[in-house]
Amino acid sequence: MAILLSCQNLTKSFGIRPLFEGLSLGLFEGERAGLIGPNGAGKSTVLRILAGLETVDEGKIVARRGLRVGYLAQQEFFATVGEDGSVRDELNSALQGLDLEDWEIDMRVESGMEQSGFADPDQRVDALSGGWRKRLAILSQVLREPDLLLLDEPTNHLDLEGVLWLERFLSGLTFSFLTITHDRSFLERVCNRVIELNKRYEGGHFASAGNYSDFLEKREALFSHQATLQDTMQNTVKGEIAWLRKGPKARTTKQQARIDRAGEMIADLAELKFRNAQVRATEIDFDATERQSKCLVRATQVEKSMGGKKLFGPLDLILSPGDKLGLLGENGSGKSTLLKMFAGALAPDKGVMKRAENLKVVTFDQHREQLDRTKTLKRSLCEVGEHVDFRGTRIHVYGWAERFLFRKEQMEYPLSRLSGGEQARVLIARLMLRPADLLLLDEPTNDLDLQSLEVLENSMMEFPGALVLVTHDRYLLERVSQRLLALDGKGNANFYADLSQWEAAREESDSLGVSHPVAVASVSKQLSPREAKELQKMEASIKAAENEASMARAALEDPAIATDAPELIKRQARLDEARGKVEALFQRWNELEARR
Repeated sequence: MAILLSCQNLTKSFGIRPLFEGLSLGLFEGERAGLIGPNGAGKSTVLRILAGLETVDEGKIVARRGLRVGYLAQQEFFATVGEDGSVRDELNSALQGLDLEDWEIDMRVESGMEQSGFADPDQRVDALSGGWRKRLAILSQVLREPDLLLLDEPTNHLDLEGVLWLERFLSGLTFSFLTITHDRSFLERVCNRVIELNKRYEGGHFASAGNYSDFLEKREALFSHQATLQDTMQNTVKGEIAWLRKGPKARTTKQQARIDRAGEMIADLAELKFRNAQVRATEIDFDATERQSKCLVRATQVEKSMGGKKLFGPLDLILSPGDKLGLLGENGSGKSTLLKMFAGALAPDKGVMKRAENLKVVTFDQHREQLDRTKTLKRSLCEVGEHVDFRGTRIHVYGWAERFLFRKEQMEYPLSRLSGGEQARVLIARLMLRPADLLLLDEPTNDLDLQSLEVLENSMMEFPGALVLVTHDRYLLERVSQRLLALDGKGNANFYADLSQWEAAREESDSLGVSHPVAVASVSKQLSPREAKELQKMEASIKAAENEASMARAALEDPAIATDAPELIKRQARLDEARGKVEALFQRWNELEARR
């Protein structure tokens, strides 16, 4: 593979703390590379340096002549926002300056919108939800067809369906990309190379060809080798130190060389010990009560609507100790609402939600509203005094903070100075101090690095109480959940054994023509002239589609083909397609009526 770009001995510091030193790596044609590493390793900084948006303290970047690089930041920026720009306006704007003919721009924009699910090119950008804004930002960069695309956390703000779209979309690209992500399923399915930035590696990074499973296997072999090497070097250095203590004189070249070599070996061993010591992660271990109840929560024919829209129901569900339930659904489908009902903060509209007496519930809120960002880290972890009580043991607040990878100098920082990942660790540290029968975790993985994710995953699997998990991290969802409950946003709630079963059901509904409309922000927008005209014709369109479905049904019930299996299959497919069209039109009609 031809090389696109190489980094040579890059060093970058902020203040007195170096992010990375002597970093050297190359990016090649045909690579779909994932960049991972702990928070604070410098991943986003590396991307900005490669994009030419930030300078290095030392080292250089060597790029292939004429290399075109695209860059997507974590926070998307749209040129037309504030000017009532549409999706089409934004994409047209993104393609300016590429010496493309107007017809080429139109062709790229139309094709891109179709691949990305944008049904209405005149949809205003400022009306899009966070997930669809992210899709638009990604599409804006992809349509430019760079030689190398740099993506910083592209899965942020995408729900599970959005992430599945992104996987399909990026897998079809003909050019190379490097993406920062904590999504292990994404790394497994899409990437053909994984690069980890971490000071535990010689050279500051470790790169592995293949997907995430290949990376884990090779990394484990490396750690095993480093541990064995440390033991071997320790024995050798012990002998050299004993020899040095005898005070040998450097009278000969041979003796001088051995003294020098012993000094180098001691330094190498110290460096290896430092690297091996970096294999450390947050200590996460949720505390459970000793409740013996077999049933913690029982939902019987429960229904819930919000703002005139039915979210789900009737729903029957039992949560017992040891149950691990994963919740799926688009934004606005009712996942957070159902969590609040489990916690007793909301009552159902119909049915009965019975909770065990004195049920202890601990909730991880994805918006972290439980955190007062004006408080210091110390007082957020320990409101009064100097000690916290964890499972009957008093632990000094500094020791408790250290378990979550906080440094002493951070203890007097207000939470507003901490990163998103650090704030997530603060919330987990607080929740661990509260014994629980039921854990409700709403997107607990946001901003956590992979090391912390692995520890969180193990803790959740070992938690003896009941647990309900909302997350876009499919790897975590698959590993932890015993079953899945999917809310479709139309009032339906279905149980699945695993993600593959849910994905198969999704694909089947897509093949029947059931649409998945673009989600818009909560602020309702008036209908555009084009949408008003569409609404006027909608009744006639639905009537025509229903007539088509009736004809398809009559054709299927024709006695003349009752024993013709191939023809029956064909006519059943036509009927399913016609019914899907009717359902899609009704859905669109409801959407337009709600906004009229």
